[in-house]
Amino acid sequence: MPGVDGMEVVKYVKENSPNSICIILTGYGTIKNAVEAIKIGAFDYLTKPVKLEEIRITIQRALEHRNLKRENINLRNQLKKKYKFENIIGDSEKMQRLFETMEKVAKTNSTILILGESGTGKELVAKAIHYNSDRNEGPFIPVNCAAIPGELLESELFGHEKGAFTNAISTRIGRFELANGGTLFLDEIGDMDPNLQSKL
Repeated sequence: MPGVDGMEVVKYVKENSPNSICIILTGYGTIKNAVEAIKIGAFDYLTKPVKLEEIRITIQRALEHRNLKRENINLRNQLKKKYKFENIIGDSEKMQRLFETMEKVAKTNSTILILGESGTGKELVAKAIHYNSDRNEGPFIPVNCAAIPGELLESELFGHEKGAFTNAISTRIGRFELANGGTLFLDEIGDMDPNLQSKL
């Protein structure tokens, strides 16, 4: 194209219309250019000559990807609405103070300790804080520390590499890593083995 190349077009489109899907079709394809195209936001990178069926399949995959993204955004918005602070029932003075505290801590990137008897809604409070925080695009990962035996809990939280111990037949990503960019909710942390508490 005179004066501009496909990479520049993709950059421009992604900056001005981030939800648009870009597919590059080129007669001068290289692996380096393909990698660069994907990095700047192209959905796929096809080299000529290309069969019509290949183009159809690529477009079909791109549309499925777009629909999944839209569905994901829609589900996240529903969760945000469901876990708004005002959806938690309670009008006592203590509850009003709790709502104020929740609003304050949701704006921070701090570790938060939520105390309360079993069944009082600690996880509901944790979800409300998560979905009203800057981390709401990330995952909310709950772990019931009382439900997982102590010898498995460490591996569950921190993960392990293949062969790290006798039954480690594959690499396992820990909940801490899964929650990166989001929130890790450790329920019943007081029931956790003291040695593991110190590792935390």
